[in-house]
Amino acid sequence: MDPYSAEGELINIHNHFHQGQYQDVVDFDVSSLSAENALPARVLQLRARVALGQAEDVLADVQGEAGDELAAVAALAAQALGETDKAVAAIEKLAQSAAENATVQVLGGTVLQAAGKSEEALALLGQHQGSLDAVALIVQIHLQQNRNDLAVKEVAAARRWAQDSLLVNLAESWVGLRLGGEKYQQAFYVFEELAQAPATSSVRTLVSQAVAELHLGRTEEAQAALDQALKKEPEHAEAIANLLVLSVITGKSSEELTSSLQKADAEHPLLVDLAEKSDFFDKAATKYKAKVAA
Repeated sequence: MDPYSAEGELINIHNHFHQGQYQDVVDFDVSSLSAENALPARVLQLRARVALGQAEDVLADVQGEAGDELAAVAALAAQALGETDKAVAAIEKLAQSAAENATVQVLGGTVLQAAGKSEEALALLGQHQGSLDAVALIVQIHLQQNRNDLAVKEVAAARRWAQDSLLVNLAESWVGLRLGGEKYQQAFYVFEELAQAPATSSVRTLVSQAVAELHLGRTEEAQAALDQALKKEPEHAEAIANLLVLSVITGKSSEELTSSLQKADAEHPLLVDLAEKSDFFDKAATKYKAKVAA
């Protein structure tokens, strides 16, 4: 039986992870799991700890332990600590010896994509045998490449063999936010259901709901969802970034939020993009000089 299926042992901890409920993953009682599912559950818990900012502790926990899965976790933790070259080297070595390992594929793909090695990531992920985690990451990479057509095909293919999966619904919603039109509303329904149900609500699902609300032009509802998110986690970078975007859209001052985002994540893509555009503007401005009438 697929441990991640509706009847599988790992369905709940797996869903917690992809709903962004990382502390619930860490606290999940794994004592009753079968021996074959103990390692996959531990990997999910280690990944959740990395997401919670505990990468250094994760590295210490897996140090000296054998196994391709834990080596991939160590690479993910190293990447989270800014040791990108070390992480990439470790994954490239694993890709040569254990490319068929599902954990190596997903964590390796994550590390490689974060390092800007999209084609290497896709080559590794493309070797999966029915891994929805791999499918979800492939969809995200295609969207980052602006290859909406490939993302649509990937979701459609997965839908045929995983009709009711949370990850397929999420991936389809990510694509919907990119395609627009009526797809915005469909994505909103998925994110709102997750965000507002006590069992599935998290900062991630609330931010996702807010993004859908923004695309639908519902700024007040987006504000409410982001306020909920920041109440749960005041320094969550994605929530702050989207609130910053909302403030610009609604004509409010964004200086305080920009400062908050810099404190939360100085390398956030929004800040990097703004800095690049500011530099481009300054360079363009130097080409033009005010003409003073004689």
